[in-house]
Amino acid sequence: MTTSERADPSRSVVLETAVRLVFHTVLVFGVYLLFAGHNQPGGGFVGGLVAGCAFVLRYAVTGREGIGRAVPVDPVLPLGAGLLLAGVTGAAAWLLDGQFLESGKVELDLPVLGVVKATSALPFDTGVFLVVVGLVLLVLRTLGAEAEQ
Repeated sequence: MTTSERADPSRSVVLETAVRLVFHTVLVFGVYLLFAGHNQPGGGFVGGLVAGCAFVLRYAVTGREGIGRAVPVDPVLPLGAGLLLAGVTGAAAWLLDGQFLESGKVELDLPVLGVVKATSALPFDTGVFLVVVGLVLLVLRTLGAEAEQ
């Protein structure tokens, strides 16, 4: 057996397998919490934290390189886009002579789906979700850079 074929003693096969099994499920659950947050517990912050936990688990197994492969964009991009989306959604009420972050509601009659109700809270929560996930990714990238030096 050559040196490259030997198992790395710091590697945990059980942890790798468990993270591989739950990573996508935790991400989907985070997105579910984002959308369920209006009528049930959840929302952008909680959904973002759950999705961020999935990336923390992945970081524990694969390190900084694994996070880079899972999310091939700079973490500042979702953070900035989420902040912009949340700010624009909050300020949009001013265009309708409302107050900052005042919620609006629209009912659309769609041909196949029927009457669909949408509120301005969903884009705001989506912005918060992106900010939290971007911040978690940025922290993991920063901590990973310090640990590798």
